[in-house]
Amino acid sequence: MAFFDQAGWDGRAYIGGWVTTGSTVDVVSPATGEKLATVAEGSAADVDQAVTLAVAAQHDWAGRPAEERATILRRAAAALEAHQDVLVDWLVKEAGSGQGKAAFELGLVAAELHLASGTATMPYGQLLASGHPRLSLARRRPVGVVGVIAPFNFPGILAMRSVAPALALGNAVVLKPDPRTSVAGGLFLAAVLEEAGVPAGVFSVVPGGVAAGTALVEHPRVPVISFTGSTAAGRKIGETAGRLLKRAHLELGGNNALVVLPDVDVTAAASAGAWGSFLHQGQICMTTGRHLVHEDIYDEYVGILAKKAAAIPVGDPATGAPLGPLIDAGQRDKVHSIVTDSVAAGATLAAGGTFDDLFYRPTVLSGVRPEHRAFTEEIFGPVAPVLRFDSVDEAIDLVNASEYGLSVAVLSGDAFGAFELGDRINTGVLHINDQTVDDEAPAPFGGTGASGTGARFGGHEANIEAFTETQWVTVQSQIQRYPF
Repeated sequence: MAFFDQAGWDGRAYIGGWVTTGSTVDVVSPATGEKLATVAEGSAADVDQAVTLAVAAQHDWAGRPAEERATILRRAAAALEAHQDVLVDWLVKEAGSGQGKAAFELGLVAAELHLASGTATMPYGQLLASGHPRLSLARRRPVGVVGVIAPFNFPGILAMRSVAPALALGNAVVLKPDPRTSVAGGLFLAAVLEEAGVPAGVFSVVPGGVAAGTALVEHPRVPVISFTGSTAAGRKIGETAGRLLKRAHLELGGNNALVVLPDVDVTAAASAGAWGSFLHQGQICMTTGRHLVHEDIYDEYVGILAKKAAAIPVGDPATGAPLGPLIDAGQRDKVHSIVTDSVAAGATLAAGGTFDDLFYRPTVLSGVRPEHRAFTEEIFGPVAPVLRFDSVDEAIDLVNASEYGLSVAVLSGDAFGAFELGDRINTGVLHINDQTVDDEAPAPFGGTGASGTGARFGGHEANIEAFTETQWVTVQSQIQRYPF
């Protein structure tokens, strides 16, 4: 059978192998409304079965030499790269990704697998000073079973950035993808890891909705949850995890600011701003949600940005359109309500603000004020709200006015001066002379405030911290003598 032949996985989950469950759901293209496939709809019982298999398989997996785990992950990267057209096709059809965005995401998924193969063989402990004649050390051990809950927007990378390092470090993993992207964000990854030789039970994919996610978060044999998604959902998961005394790594929403200082090339700045706001229809946690532009160049910036927005084609990404559909009608209606409410409150529609079915035009709002919804809320759509400021202090206050703290960018002719501003900005990620959207496998990633619980993703150190426990060990040649 050909790799990822739909006949082998249609209507199924991956729980110790390709299995059917009690019910199925349709996979639908947001661009065309076409039914693409079906997948199993996992229940709490299916999650329990996946966790049971994971617990049984994890000890043997952790006991394998680190280089063996690393080799399997390198094979997974090779399998992914050999079948890259398959993943790109599913990202385009199922997630509404433009071709460029899909190719970019594929590269990130491969990079995570390559990085994780290195994580498997990283030093995992340190010798400690002791006041006694003994060997004292701290070592990292796998947590056991990691539950991963991933979103729809970048379904492949936002699953694999937790799956790969967790496996590398000797854990078993149960993944629950977003029900709207269960193929690109789940079943395809299962096929890649299966082909690479990950043993049955070590990795499972349980498609499903809230019931499956809740069961995974609450399962007593899953000590660590890695969640990427909305702040509202993340708060609930964090509350549950706290009550159950388990760790939750939460990467949540963002309302990211692009600060444009007056000494920039305005055309280049507007190009960066357009990319930051409109890439993948603005459905990225790092999307540029607030353009803070100095009053000296404000009108010029808005004019150029509006022209760029008006010129971007929107349509079915399978036909080559760079911007595709929003993921569903609920998201479209939320985006449009924020736009219309902000215009009603005094903002000006400089471009866009219209839609055809799920295709929302790139939109520029000028004259936005701090009380407008377009300033205060995460829009998660192709909307660029532009605010005016007259001093750097005012710009910093506007940036920090948000409850979110994920990504901030500063555009300036004085790069080092912009870098110094970073000490005054509350954010997990800071880019100087670039826009707010970026990701690299070796880089620590995460936000502050309502954007999550910090840098728990990316890089060897963050991944080891996220998916292992610390154990203190002492060793001495003879039994210690005591006065009792």
